[in-house]
Amino acid sequence: MGARPAARVAVFLTLLLSGAAWAQPYPSKPIHIVVAFAPGGIADFAARSVSPRLAEALGVPVVVENKAGAGGIIGAELVAKSAPDGYTLLVTSISHTINPAVVKSLPFDTQRDFAPVMLIADAPNILVLHPSVPATTVAELVELAKKRPGELNYASSGIGTSTHLCGELFKSMTGVELQHVPYKGGGPAVADLLGGQVQLMFATLPTVLEHVRAGKLRALGVTGAQRFAGAADIPTLAEAGLPGYAVSGWSGMFAPARTPRAAIERVAMETARILSDPALKERFVAQGAEPAVKMPDEFAGFVEAEMRKWRQVAAASGMRAN
Repeated sequence: MGARPAARVAVFLTLLLSGAAWAQPYPSKPIHIVVAFAPGGIADFAARSVSPRLAEALGVPVVVENKAGAGGIIGAELVAKSAPDGYTLLVTSISHTINPAVVKSLPFDTQRDFAPVMLIADAPNILVLHPSVPATTVAELVELAKKRPGELNYASSGIGTSTHLCGELFKSMTGVELQHVPYKGGGPAVADLLGGQVQLMFATLPTVLEHVRAGKLRALGVTGAQRFAGAADIPTLAEAGLPGYAVSGWSGMFAPARTPRAAIERVAMETARILSDPALKERFVAQGAEPAVKMPDEFAGFVEAEMRKWRQVAAASGMRAN
């Protein structure tokens, strides 16, 4: 009998200490941001641009670590299985919403296992043609492709990438047949485009914009919903004759599901404030992106819409990732 009061006291102290730990203000220790891609891409650039200022605003270290592989799946899995306490965050890209449509089995549920924090960056692609292609407008390209079904090739940086999905969406919206030629990265794809081995590409802006300016490639339009600040003279594809077309190689931040809402909102609020800096916008534009703020609820709706869109495109094309 005498042991029971002691046991009850021990339980009470455990609960008390646990409650005290949860009562600590957020954040009270370093925050770990996992970037699901290798250094050098937009997701990595966005995370590393924001993290020093986020650390200053929150008063704790913010450590960025790259966990690349499998189109963002490896880094995402690490975060999905982390403690939902606001101290492990994921920065990933559009592939986060493409993978469920093209990968047969994922080690997580993209909607159930993550809490959207905020959209950070938009990075539209650009439709470019080799100068030998006799088309100067979207309408002329569509007409040419319909006259020569399956004869025009479009390059991409790999199956399931935004440069691939842009082409599949273009095909589904216009009804044309284009032959997809996937490469292991954007560099080799652009090299063959410049050499005329492939005829067109929905390329990332930094990889081709200088070639467009030099007349080595012909630009028909950017894929985003708005014109890109670093190439405002180039229309969107919607403006150029394909209403409703909008694809951005976006980057966004996620937390594990069940992360406290207060932690999510604090990180989102501070990050949004950081992204409003005009000097930071200039740095983003130089990388082929623009700061893009969607707070948690709006970002959640955006993610759901993206997943629906890519499921439809994948179903129409029969596409599967390797």
